[in-house]
Amino acid sequence: MTGLGVKKDGKKISESGDHIKLTPGDIVFNILNYAFFAIFTLSCIFPFYYIFINTISNPELVTKGAITLIPRQLTIANYVSMGSVNDLWTSVGITFARTLLGTALMVFVSSLAGYLVTKKEMWHRQFWYRFLVITMYFNAGLIPWYLNMSMLGLTDTFAAYIIPGIVSPYNIILVKTYIESIPGEIEESAFMDGASYWTIFHKIIWPLSKPILATIAIFGAVGHWNSFQDSLILNANSPTLYTLQHRLYIYLNQSSNIGAVIGSSGDAGNLASSLNTKIIQYTISMVTIIPILCVYPFMQRYFEKGLMLGAVKG
Repeated sequence: MTGLGVKKDGKKISESGDHIKLTPGDIVFNILNYAFFAIFTLSCIFPFYYIFINTISNPELVTKGAITLIPRQLTIANYVSMGSVNDLWTSVGITFARTLLGTALMVFVSSLAGYLVTKKEMWHRQFWYRFLVITMYFNAGLIPWYLNMSMLGLTDTFAAYIIPGIVSPYNIILVKTYIESIPGEIEESAFMDGASYWTIFHKIIWPLSKPILATIAIFGAVGHWNSFQDSLILNANSPTLYTLQHRLYIYLNQSSNIGAVIGSSGDAGNLASSLNTKIIQYTISMVTIIPILCVYPFMQRYFEKGLMLGAVKG
């Protein structure tokens, strides 16, 4: 008979198992749970939404504070006007180049190193792996780091963005742990067929490791895209090598100084100019955010699986 139910853990379940009758406590919990996460999600999304609607609204309305929840008098003039900002697109190109190249090299080296430290045949494998882990806990500090980069010739050069980040101990550990979860019989059968370590790596291990590689690729891309300290310190004397985040940092400082001067003068015309500068800041902020927001959804399905499996074993 259908429709009759049995109780399991205090919940009424039909014989077919298709229907669960929730208790009043379950209903209250679900409502509070959904409400909390809905509010939390909105609190995370709203700042981006607010900045975005201000960048596509009439600048005059933005300066009057008339834009709150809905954009008005839509326009892309703010984005078009960014073409006149000095060296902005050069910084965009530098940031794109370092993100693509730096992430690609980091993923390749991390995957190769992660595979190597899983091999018992590796010379002093335990020593090198522990040495790698130790580097995560000790940091010499900013000044020794700068002196080291300077002695290596990594100042005022694009290589300063790429070489220091190629080896990432944390990502290597994630890859190593993930590779160890792959059945060893697959590699053994390849050895029996005469495959070398390199053949096994790029024809078997690499394709099977897509989830964890996508995960560390997201870590690397976000880190390269948002980084500006290396640009600020190592390439301070080379404006053509400034990253987008560094350029934004300069504009924010300049606009803050302008705002302080205008605030003391009380000139209404200059005040409007200051507010337009604020709109430019909003627009640049969106330009720095949008690329990562566009890439992340495509990597999401790999990201969750890779992060979970890569953290199962230490």
